[in-house]
Amino acid sequence: MDIPRAPRKRKAKYMYGAGAFTAVAFVAAAVFGIQPAAPSVERSTVFVDVVRRGTMLRQVRGPGTLVPEQIRWVPAVTAGRVERRYLEPGTRVEAGTVLIELSNPDVQLELLEAERQLSSVQAQLVTLRTTLETQRLNQEAVVASTQAQYSEARRNADAADELVQRNLMAASEAQTAKERAEELATRLDIERRRLAIQAGAIGEQLAVQESQVVRLERIVRFHRERITSMRVVAGTSGVLQEISVEEGQWVLPGQTLAKVVQPERLKAVVRIPEVQARDVTVGLRALIDTRTDTIPGRVIRIDPAVQGGTVTVDVALDGELPPGARPDLSVDGMIEIERLENVLYVGRPVFGQSGSTVGLFRLTPDGGHAERVRVRLGRGSVNTIEILEGLVEGDQVILSDMSQWDDEDRVRLR
Repeated sequence: MDIPRAPRKRKAKYMYGAGAFTAVAFVAAAVFGIQPAAPSVERSTVFVDVVRRGTMLRQVRGPGTLVPEQIRWVPAVTAGRVERRYLEPGTRVEAGTVLIELSNPDVQLELLEAERQLSSVQAQLVTLRTTLETQRLNQEAVVASTQAQYSEARRNADAADELVQRNLMAASEAQTAKERAEELATRLDIERRRLAIQAGAIGEQLAVQESQVVRLERIVRFHRERITSMRVVAGTSGVLQEISVEEGQWVLPGQTLAKVVQPERLKAVVRIPEVQARDVTVGLRALIDTRTDTIPGRVIRIDPAVQGGTVTVDVALDGELPPGARPDLSVDGMIEIERLENVLYVGRPVFGQSGSTVGLFRLTPDGGHAERVRVRLGRGSVNTIEILEGLVEGDQVILSDMSQWDDEDRVRLR
């Protein structure tokens, strides 16, 4: 006889299967829902700074060199061969100190030729003066002789008039004596005017010849100065910084032979990136770092042109120079643009530019992780930058290069 099975056991079996399936589903969902672990970053390899509120000093920075305020370039006045160098760079010199001696026989010959021409023109001036003076004296003699003849003729004409009145001479003879006197009067007037013209022309002719003498004297003086200039002198007191020629070298007129500077009067020439130079103006305060000391100064000139992506800024140095300051010394210059009062700021990130929005990793309160946040930056300085949005006072952010974790929103610090 068959025994019927209880239906309750089949129902229990289905319930156990459904429960097992549900448990497996929950486990699978939990496994697939787990997020991957955050990448680890060595804490000692990143730089962390704290967001602060207060006064932020805006500065721009650039490399530069110390250069003399006054540089005396010593050029060659005339061409010549360098016969001797008397001094070496670094020697203190005075205005009349001889630096280099040149030689050029052609310059000597040019001087001799100019002196010969001057002597010839001077001799011509003496001859002309003698000739003109002789002509003047001869004309005066002619005037004197004509004056005597006229006086005699005038007396004869007067005597003839008296004789005619006494009927002792014919009227025609008296008229002839009178005409003779009139002729001599005219000749006397002509000779006097001729004497005046000669006297006036003497000065003009002598002036022309004397101008020739003066011109040649200047030429001779110029050639003598060329001879003198072949003993090249410093021209000013200071330190001989450079001699750019060697003995035996041929130099041309205008070629630079040496450079004399005053090392106690230096200025800094700083090269500021063109992006930062737009805020630099004349009169701003600056600080020059010589690696061993710092020197305060002020901006006195800004180059209007951009060269190699930088703008050249001249900074006058205030106060006494440190012992190590010398021309061509490499320095770093920082120029103070402005002071921002009561602003939120932090150290400048590696890729943080003024007026940009960047992603920075902000440390969690426990310091074990860092989360990416969007931060809007404001005005920047050399080492700091203003925070406009995204951070609050007291936040700790990583300023180091985190570009290798650009795809991560969270990192773990170990």
